[in-house]
Amino acid sequence: MANTILVGAQWGDEGKGKIIDVLTEQADLVVRYAGGNNAGHTVIVKGQKFVLHLVPSGILRKGKLCVIGNGVVVDPVGLVTEIEGLRKFGVKVAANLAVSETAHVVMPYHRELDAQREVLKGKQKIGTTQRGIGPAYGDKAARVGLRMIDLIHPERFAEKLQARMQENNEVLKALGAKPLAYQQVLATYRAAGDFLAPHVKNTVVLLHEAQQAGKSLLFEGAQGTFLDLDHGTYPYVTSSNTTAGGACTGSGVPPHRMDRVVGVMKAYTTRVGEGPLPTENAEISDLLHGMGREFGATTGRPRRCGWFDSVAVRHATMVNGIDDLAVTNLDGLDTVETIKVAIGYRSGGKPYDYVPADVDELAACVPVYADFEGWLTPTSKARKWNDLPAKARDYLKALAELSGARLSIASVGPGREQTIML
Repeated sequence: MANTILVGAQWGDEGKGKIIDVLTEQADLVVRYAGGNNAGHTVIVKGQKFVLHLVPSGILRKGKLCVIGNGVVVDPVGLVTEIEGLRKFGVKVAANLAVSETAHVVMPYHRELDAQREVLKGKQKIGTTQRGIGPAYGDKAARVGLRMIDLIHPERFAEKLQARMQENNEVLKALGAKPLAYQQVLATYRAAGDFLAPHVKNTVVLLHEAQQAGKSLLFEGAQGTFLDLDHGTYPYVTSSNTTAGGACTGSGVPPHRMDRVVGVMKAYTTRVGEGPLPTENAEISDLLHGMGREFGATTGRPRRCGWFDSVAVRHATMVNGIDDLAVTNLDGLDTVETIKVAIGYRSGGKPYDYVPADVDELAACVPVYADFEGWLTPTSKARKWNDLPAKARDYLKALAELSGARLSIASVGPGREQTIML
């Protein structure tokens, strides 16, 4: 398989974990390039559910090397817990996992700051997972962050941590929060550093050598296009570049080594947290929640749901250079008689065929819908294109045409076997 970047084409939670797992069969390395443990990728293998937050989804396949790149912010304690959990289920996590030595570390004060800032924002809150991701990236940009290479050098880490905690404890006290205990944090993070030290590598060199050896790389994105720090619905975004360009900066692999981009999207639209969602609809939200669907893998929060938004996905295709589309959760629409698809927006009489950068303008946009007949037949047992009802095939073909990329994968359930390759 050519070197492939996989991105979310909506607001995250598109089912990237499953699609990565499917594509990993043909890849040699899986590289996570952005985000932190605010992401939750769900993969079901032989009926066993795995929810991965930092470890790339490729860990569930034997013989694959998984890499956490420099663009990720790593909560070391969370990563240790995740590795131990995988091992309890018999999943090998050893030399098959490498963590970039230059990945930045999420600290307890980052989580506390995240929570306090959300409280201060009140009604203007962003709706973060409060995992400390934004403050960790903020320290990275301010050039005061701690990195994995610091964590595995105990004396250096102790010195740097003391300086950072003195400053951040003052900030926490000013915000009305309790300061953190230096010795307790130091002991906890030193233990995590000792545990993770065998995995910490110069991953830029590792990936370069893999390419020189003819290995194929699969780049695993987190969140979705419209949560990208630069191209999303700012300020209701995450703090990293979740779009295809982030795969290069977040891994050290240059652009001319990338061969294709796969965009993952649901057959409808969802979003977690605050911010505009033009096609949000109570009817489909109630339907999906009533089916036990659309609850966050990381937070457990119910996701906001709406009809498929082709304006957004077409914009995502443009930003990411999406070549192939993977449509997930088709089976979620099996009982819907009339399915709506947003084919444009209008705001104050002005038409839009792209997503406005002004978040207030986007919030004012009203979708222009086209109606599609539902198939009213279960699709979860379909394994080939022709197994799908004709109306379901027509719907998928219309989504691809409206999105501006070719349809390559259709998913009709969470299991590996519930995947139709075109």
